[in-house]
Amino acid sequence: MKKLGLYVHIPFCLQKCVYCDFLSSANGDATLYEDYVRALLSETAAKGPSYGDYTVDTVFIGGGTPSVLEGGQILRIMDNIREHFSVDEEAEITIEANPGTLTEQKLNDFGRACINRLSMGVQSFDDGLLRLIGRIHTAHEARESFLMARRAGFDNINLDLMFSIPGHTHEKWKETLDAAVALRPEHISLYSLQIEEGTPLFASFERGEFIPASDADDRSMYRTGLSTLQAAGYVQYEISNVALPGRESRHNLKYWSMDEYLSLGIGGHSFVNNTRFSNTTDIARYIADAGKTEAATFHVNSVRDNAGEFVFTGLRKTEGISLTEFARRIGVPFDEFYRTEEREIRKYTAGGFLELNGDRLRLTETGTDISNAVMSVFV
Repeated sequence: MKKLGLYVHIPFCLQKCVYCDFLSSANGDATLYEDYVRALLSETAAKGPSYGDYTVDTVFIGGGTPSVLEGGQILRIMDNIREHFSVDEEAEITIEANPGTLTEQKLNDFGRACINRLSMGVQSFDDGLLRLIGRIHTAHEARESFLMARRAGFDNINLDLMFSIPGHTHEKWKETLDAAVALRPEHISLYSLQIEEGTPLFASFERGEFIPASDADDRSMYRTGLSTLQAAGYVQYEISNVALPGRESRHNLKYWSMDEYLSLGIGGHSFVNNTRFSNTTDIARYIADAGKTEAATFHVNSVRDNAGEFVFTGLRKTEGISLTEFARRIGVPFDEFYRTEEREIRKYTAGGFLELNGDRLRLTETGTDISNAVMSVFV
């Protein structure tokens, strides 16, 4: 049977972070939560029969902050998925959670739902920086939540960490890295803070209330992060992700490998049968139309789309892309398909930004610093 990743969107938070432009809202209305869960169950039941020839081998419950829901609601969501989809017994099942929303009861309920991977949005172990970016937890609560998850039996935990925060120093960043390493999670994601339009952080930036990190400082913090984590035994497998050997995120690898995935919930984007489609972003409409399966957007990929996406996402992986796999998927050898871009590609290989080693094309260490420029050649 074909393999399918399943993403489940929970669009609620206790408090919206100042940098966040994700499809989520700080709404503590328990009635709305329940109405949304019921709509999600209806969508799952409606779509499941169309995927009878697939086995779901990864599930990712993301947000927002899924852990704001009651454990019983998460149990119902997972039971419903198993009722309407064929879920592999060895599936990787992840839930995102923020420190400050976890309890022993919720963690036990997650375990009862056979969720076997926890992704925690820690961001920093500095209380001042946490307050600055609008996180609801302290560094102490982050540590305690992690240890509580360990006691609940979670042996596959990711920590999200953020650098280039306003006021961030190299010393504070190194302290956060050391604190994370001391906990020994199986996986760590490290992200540079992005100042997105429409967020409170962007408004603060426009008012001149802070100066963003320079490109040089941002890249220096990134390099410090990688070197610190690699020295501790973590292996980089994607631009922003490291893991202990064998603990890479199987679900996220689907996105970077152009594998098939289906998203449930508002705003969910899917890629199935060479087609990209998405759900409505209007929560009221989603709840009112519970169980209806019409896509809000629908696009059948062209050969050019597939080629560009395969290279663009694949170059995010440290192993890069296989030229043999490119030819198999696209039907044309890589050199022939990108013949008109050959001069630009050679410029980046000659400059030490791209590396061709046998069958594999990958970004070099310096290439990751200008990855968007390099990748744009292929799109």
